[in-house]
Amino acid sequence: MATPAWPPVPRPETVVARTLLLGWVFAQVAGATGTTDTVAAYNLTWKSTNFKTILEWQPKPINHVYTVQISTKSGDWKNKCFHITDTECDLTDEIVKDVNQTYLARVLSYPAGDVGSAGSAAEPLFVNSPEFTPYLDTNLGQPTIKSFEQVQTKLNVTVQDARTLVRINDTFLSLRDIFGKDLIYTLYYWRASSTGKKCSLSLELWYLWSSSLSSSWLYLYTSAERQEWGGAGRRPLH
Repeated sequence: MATPAWPPVPRPETVVARTLLLGWVFAQVAGATGTTDTVAAYNLTWKSTNFKTILEWQPKPINHVYTVQISTKSGDWKNKCFHITDTECDLTDEIVKDVNQTYLARVLSYPAGDVGSAGSAAEPLFVNSPEFTPYLDTNLGQPTIKSFEQVQTKLNVTVQDARTLVRINDTFLSLRDIFGKDLIYTLYYWRASSTGKKCSLSLELWYLWSSSLSSSWLYLYTSAERQEWGGAGRRPLH
């Protein structure tokens, strides 16, 4: 009876060489097809109140990190928030330098562990934000009633102008310093027994006369807004 012929056993060094070759081929294929799990940011949104300004976006990174850049229309890109895993970046210190400028930001995506802007082999994915002009686009927070005094049917109300992070000569400016007469307040007032509201518009101080104010319980609420001047009424800050 003939002895069966078994297939020859490959030598150990041959097996190692083949394994390394296949690993290299798979790595090249993965790189060519872009399976690095790096994704571009989306839903870039400016969140700004009284010039405190944060850029937010999605998604939460898994195998990548983000870097944020900001620029004016005529300026160069400036790096902010390097290689972060957060999905927000505080850009207040940049936009308060000139609140009348129009800014653009972008979010760059890098594979986790990539050196990014210093020596990366490939250009990162990036997405631009909408344009943002602080003077026109920041939201105005609810103002604070500094004082009010009622004498019979007369009510005097003074509103405190909110301070901002905008500075000139190391002095922080208020909303009134920045907007001037473009800033208006609305005062809502009503009695506890009333379901209706009345309102009065003023720059900063009201003198209200009404027999309805004789109630011992009076509710006050204020809001702030800009008058719409289409940009023509912007105040240059010096």
